[in-house]
Amino acid sequence: MAAHALRRRRLPPPPGRRKWPSWSRAGVAMEAARGVDGSGGRRTLPVRLRKRKSTLYRPAPSGTLAGRGAALVGENLYLCLFTITVGHRTPCSMPVLYDIFNYDNYGYLTWEWTEGLRSHLYPLLFASIYKVLHLLNKDGVQLLIWLPRIAQALLAALADVVLYSLVKRLDGAEVAKWVYFCQLCSWFTWYCCTRTLTNTMEAVLTIFALYYYPLEGTRTKRSSIPYLTLVALSFVIRPTALILWVPLLLRHFWKEPQKRHLILHSCLPVGLIILGSSLITDRVFFGKWVLVQLNFLKFNVLQNVATFYGSHPWHWYFTQGFLVVLGPHLPFFLHGCFQASKRHGIFLVVVLWTVAIYSTLSHKEFRFIYPVLPICMVFCGHSLKQLKRWQRAAAVSFLLVTNLLPALYTGLVHQRGTLDVMGHLQSLCSAPADSAEQPASVFMLMPCHSTPFYSHVHCPLPLRFLQCPPDLTGRANYLDEADLFYADPLSWLSETFSNVTLLPTHLVFFSVLEQDISSFLVTNRYEKVATFFHTHLPQGRIGSSIHVYKRNQKRL
Repeated sequence: MAAHALRRRRLPPPPGRRKWPSWSRAGVAMEAARGVDGSGGRRTLPVRLRKRKSTLYRPAPSGTLAGRGAALVGENLYLCLFTITVGHRTPCSMPVLYDIFNYDNYGYLTWEWTEGLRSHLYPLLFASIYKVLHLLNKDGVQLLIWLPRIAQALLAALADVVLYSLVKRLDGAEVAKWVYFCQLCSWFTWYCCTRTLTNTMEAVLTIFALYYYPLEGTRTKRSSIPYLTLVALSFVIRPTALILWVPLLLRHFWKEPQKRHLILHSCLPVGLIILGSSLITDRVFFGKWVLVQLNFLKFNVLQNVATFYGSHPWHWYFTQGFLVVLGPHLPFFLHGCFQASKRHGIFLVVVLWTVAIYSTLSHKEFRFIYPVLPICMVFCGHSLKQLKRWQRAAAVSFLLVTNLLPALYTGLVHQRGTLDVMGHLQSLCSAPADSAEQPASVFMLMPCHSTPFYSHVHCPLPLRFLQCPPDLTGRANYLDEADLFYADPLSWLSETFSNVTLLPTHLVFFSVLEQDISSFLVTNRYEKVATFFHTHLPQGRIGSSIHVYKRNQKRL
């Protein structure tokens, strides 16, 4: 009994003994470590080391600052590289980039810029790239075309990694993995993420801002300034970005115990600094004080000028737009709405609110609701997490196949002619001059802004296209130049070019127009020199291919 009590309580060795008795647990362990058995004989036993349990040797939790920093530098670096090199962030889809600055004293400003509806902050990113290339004397046309796409691709890749980090912090690595997968394989994200559109940048800034937003489940108290700064930037770039953030801002204000401090020390300073920076930047480039956000609201909401470019019924996003943008992810999004925890309800509110508000605007486009797509992927990830193993395998295969095919088709095949034809026109810049012929000039008889412009040519080649600015004076029965042309193409051409010396050397138009203007082409000795495939789905003024006609001047 005494020996048993000694072993159980682990008392110190009796007085006068220099070591623990061999029958004690500690003594047996020490003797075994020295290779001595209980009877005094020698034997060889493996040494077993005790694992340390100190928190000093444990990895930092993912919710701590040290853990997040290590994640951003370590794991997320590999994710970002993977996203760029293997994922859809490699810019296979071709964005349409218009020159908005008078680069090398040529270019074109659309009516949005002449009326002050666009901020220069976002285009300044690409203008800076162009300026650096110009200073280095490396401003070749291919670099002008590809570097803006690559820059946008890098931003989109970083946004995907930030989305992964956000979900990992909220729901764990398993859910984050499936959210990341869903985001990577989304066909509409493939189609849109590398296009240099304000909607694309809005989506990127939205993800960045959500990472710093005080969501339920975050353990640490964060400053509101980072996410408010990103929200303000997205608003400056595209004022409608504020629609998505209304529920989130109201929720933050409602749950914030120090409301006065939030407004006076976070919202007001951030708003004044960002809006002031935008105001000063636009003052430099416009040459006058312009509040572009107010002009945007005036023209697109109050005067509803955007309806000039088309309108849809109020339910279009719910019955078509949102379904197309989600694509094959739709059933997983619906399933995930029931599987996600209650704290994700704010995300669902944001999606429904954004789609509902955009539904009240007459002019609708798929890209307008692109910023809510990453939020929808959060629910899709929760759906895949809850599936059984065989169900998940089938779902992954389904998503890969059904997203890959439309992504490749819309990114590499569909409507590619307007980009291919620009490569042909760019060759006119380096064509040898012929004194017997008129210098090259191009007229694009196509719906306005069908093709890129001087960014894909980068030489002072005279280019012209049919313009379509909206009526800002309130005239009844207003028709733009493109509408007047398509109303009677042959008469319009005959009247516009009654003086043959004004005829351009090259005409570019869709195949559907060829029959209507064939007599004009024959009379003025135009000959077809190139044809480019455009789409398998021609409709209206857009044909299946694009024709390039050149005027034969040597026979005159």
